[in-house]
Amino acid sequence: MEKNKNIDKLTPEQYEVTQLCGTEPPFKNAYWDNKKDGIYVDIVSGEPLFSSTDKFDSGTGWPSFTKGIEKENITYHQETDRYQRVEVRSLNADSHLGHVFSDGPKEAGGQRYCINSASLRFIPKEDLASTGYGKYLILFKKSEV
Repeated sequence: MEKNKNIDKLTPEQYEVTQLCGTEPPFKNAYWDNKKDGIYVDIVSGEPLFSSTDKFDSGTGWPSFTKGIEKENITYHQETDRYQRVEVRSLNADSHLGHVFSDGPKEAGGQRYCINSASLRFIPKEDLASTGYGKYLILFKKSEV
């Protein structure tokens, strides 16, 4: 099954989060406090999802972003069971990523994508070209001027 080609390589926590809609603990995950330049891709499919240029400290203990870098790679699903909130998933792998809320920084559009680190793989800026994500280097050109 092509869309889930890396599913066998997931850790139990990555599987729980991405395939069973789980949530990892706040402040005890890989990327909540990551300040390095780079992009975040879906752990299953490698789809580009978020950039460190749109990451901010929301105080929640999970990585938070103001927007995605490839809008078509993120799908939205209204949840109505326990909470009234919007789930975000990756398009090709259909991985559960987290949720989007409307309490983000107003100056950046007001959205807060609250994402599980376990659903992501971080690609440092210096590795973008060698890992096939070279087109995203442009995101970091502004900050180097």
